Amino acid sequence: PSGGVNCEEFAEFQELLKVMRTIDDRIVHELNTTVPTASFAGKIDASQTCKQLYESLMAAHASRDRVIKNCIAQTSAVVKNLREEREKNLDDLTLLKQLRKEQTKLKWMQSELNVEEVVNDRSWKVFNERCRIHFKPPKNE
Repeated sequence: PSGGVNCEEFAEFQELLKVMRTIDDRIVHELNTTVPTASFAGKIDASQTCKQLYESLMAAHASRDRVIKNCIAQTSAVVKNLREEREKNLDDLTLLKQLRKEQTKLKWMQSELNVEEVVNDRSWKVFNERCRIHFKPPKNE
């Protein structure tokens, strides 16, 4: 989900992020079912499993970051245009309402960046607790 993102409806934007955060929501379960405890370590290739999970998390985090920043940029442009229109028509209350609505949506989208940071931090913490002995992520990331 990257190209056809609807940034106009905040509820749709939020729903998309919820779906895109599924990997983070399920990381504990994923690690519990795929990365063995010490007693079962011989039966499963934990380093390969951790490597695949690492790559999935990186991709998910990058695509969500792209979606959020893209919508922020689009909404910022709408707000800028509405501000310019508003300066030309100070009496237009419909324009003022629309501007306020878009500014509020922009603030909500920007707050999603903070949510994203919390979600990502939590996922990496859990990932590192379970995978640090099986897989070392590349240093450049």
